[in-house]
This record gives sequence, C-alpha cells and structure tokens, in this order.
Amino acid sequence: MADPRIIDVELDEHTILWRSADIEQERRIAIFDLIEGNYFKPLRDQPDGYAGPYRIALSVEEGRLAIAIAREDSTPLETHILGLGRFRRPIKDYFAICDSYYQAIRAATPQQIETIDMARRGIHNDAAELLKERLEGKIDIDFDTARRLFTLICVLHIKG
Repeated sequence: MADPRIIDVELDEHTILWRSADIEQERRIAIFDLIEGNYFKPLRDQPDGYAGPYRIALSVEEGRLAIAIAREDSTPLETHILGLGRFRRPIKDYFAICDSYYQAIRAATPQQIETIDMARRGIHNDAAELLKERLEGKIDIDFDTARRLFTLICVLHIKG
C-alpha cells in the first residue's frame, strides 16, 4: 500500500557550521511540520513496489543538494542531486529578510512586522515553487512540503 510521505528528516550536521537560537527554532518547526503533514513521492518505481513512507537525509556538497531517500527501515533507496545555483539568490534573500524579521520582532510595530513577514513569505513561496520545479520528474511534492524543505535547505547554508 502506498504511503507517500516523509517520516524522518536528517540534516548533515557537518554542513551546518553555526546557527542562532532563531534559526534552530525555524529548523525544529520545519521538521516538526514536515513530519506532521507532507506529500513526498519519488517517481522511480521500486522493483518490489515499495511506495513509502520515507526517511530522507539532506546534505550540501560542492554546491549541490543531496536528498538521500531510504525506506521506513532505513534501507537506502536512491539519492537525488540538485545543483543549487538557481537557489543562491532566494537563499540569500531569505536570510536577509529573516534577519530583518527577527530584529523587527524585538523592536518594530506590528504593522512593520507584518510587512516584513509578508515579504518573507513571498520569498519563501517563490523558492518553494522553484524547488518543486527542480524536482519535477524525480520527486512529486506538494507546496507545503516544498516550503518546509526550502527552510531546511537554508539551514544547511548557514556559514556563521
């Protein structure tokens, strides 16, 4: 029986050099929300018909994202490699707007916070669409899953 969803996410801790309390909170929320509700369906058929659930491990090496997919019992299935060149700008913009957002939460008016948050969501939404596009033909994901995965991709790019 098909169960196209992620049940576990692992981030390559060697990739993450530093993260603030705010970023750590974003990571925890993204993983929690991802596990609670997602749609994730690798499009390559498995010889034995396995169709989920999946464990994934995310890492970045030499400017490429690796998405290692495993069965529920942790047996590896496949790894997809994506060039991250097209994500450089959205990641940079997302970090910049998040910094503004975290500063605004501490000192700005509710209207200012809402304006910054709307811009943050816009960048996040555009990046989620880009991720869906880049995974097309490899992995089928829904929009919310793409948004949460983009957050985790950003966490992997923190350099300190």
